[in-house]
Amino acid sequence: MASRGNKRPSITNGDDNLGILSRVSRSVSDSQIVRRAKSTASDAAFVSKKLLRSTGKAAWIAGTTFLILVVPLIIEMDREQQFNELEMQQASLLGTPATAGSK
Repeated sequence: MASRGNKRPSITNGDDNLGILSRVSRSVSDSQIVRRAKSTASDAAFVSKKLLRSTGKAAWIAGTTFLILVVPLIIEMDREQQFNELEMQQASLLGTPATAGSK
């Protein structure tokens, strides 16, 4: 049986009963550099979130504008090209000379 009278000595501060590692960790986490780094990281995250949100809004506006204005124009130009090709095919079948600028 082990005797209870022999306790291992611990390295503690008499005031708060914490070990060396705990005291060092606490002093590092309470330092001005760590507080400033946390504040800077928080500010960077806030700015990044705002930038991402505004970029998303700009992408939405550009996308919908493209769909409303540019896509119908592309479709109409394709129809015109198909119509011109059809006229050229009919003219070549009928034997009349095809003109490049019919309009």
